[in-house]
Amino acid sequence: MAFLLLASTTTWKVEKHFCMGHLVDLAFFTDAEDCGMSMQSMNDATTQQLEDSCCSEEVILIDGQDDLKIAFDNLSVDRQFFLIAFAYSNTTLFNVSAQKRAANEYYPPPILVRDIQLLDQVFLI
Repeated sequence: MAFLLLASTTTWKVEKHFCMGHLVDLAFFTDAEDCGMSMQSMNDATTQQLEDSCCSEEVILIDGQDDLKIAFDNLSVDRQFFLIAFAYSNTTLFNVSAQKRAANEYYPPPILVRDIQLLDQVFLI
């Protein structure tokens, strides 16, 4: 959704430079470089020289939207409470709380006077 919004609000420009009917340069968002065979500057050129020029340029311009409106001013109090509760519950949903430790975690085991399994000759196989 965010990518679609970005693509629709950005102005896109594609400029192509052709020399003798062949594509020489293709540029996105910037000006295409010419092939160096263009005649004189545009100020000194006559209309006849422009028509006889071997170079041509094609510009594709797509204007982006500028009329986006964000309407958050018409939220009712109930809807504001709902959004606050929803945001709070979703942020606390994925918090890893501290795990409760066992009560006997820090107590040492009793001292072994005799090994009861050897006395009773009970072994796990």
